[in-house]
Amino acid sequence: MKKLSKSQINNLVSLLLLVVLLVTPAGTYVKIYVNRLFSFSPGVESPDDRVVLKDEAYNWRLYTHTASNMSLRDVKGKVVLVNFWATWCPPCVAELPELQDLYDAYKDDVVFLFVTQEEHTKVVEFLNKHDYSIPFCSYTSELPDEFEHSTIPTTYLINQSGEIVIHKGGAAKWNSDSMHKLIDGLLVENSN
Repeated sequence: MKKLSKSQINNLVSLLLLVVLLVTPAGTYVKIYVNRLFSFSPGVESPDDRVVLKDEAYNWRLYTHTASNMSLRDVKGKVVLVNFWATWCPPCVAELPELQDLYDAYKDDVVFLFVTQEEHTKVVEFLNKHDYSIPFCSYTSELPDEFEHSTIPTTYLINQSGEIVIHKGGAAKWNSDSMHKLIDGLLVENSN
């Protein structure tokens, strides 16, 4: 039997490490950690670049975790955070503790829509396992153009005038001082 060279051993170790990172549960935890490590507060759209929800977007129908139907029209005129996520998505899982903390801080003032198309029982099991209390929903009508996205997580923060203030694809640091300052400002924006 031929002895392996040092470079062959390094290649095998690298390949093994790559397989572990890509296909095992241990790799999922590494991906979650890396996403948390490199998450930053999301950027805010400049007022001139903000997309405004069209009236048709408010017809978007959702089915909530409490087994009730709603539409985006039901929350028109409020500050709304829409987060598209899944339990199997490492960047989604990475940002959930931040989103849970943000939800805890603003659940009485901001409408949170954590949108997933996964099976209800799977989502409930996941949330219970991690002690999350975020409200989740799925959509039952066509996704409005304003919320078209190609990756998850994708999050939108909408002000009371229906402008998308934040459109963030990928994990972010949601429970930051700058985020709290932004939301506090949005909440008083139209209350004067």
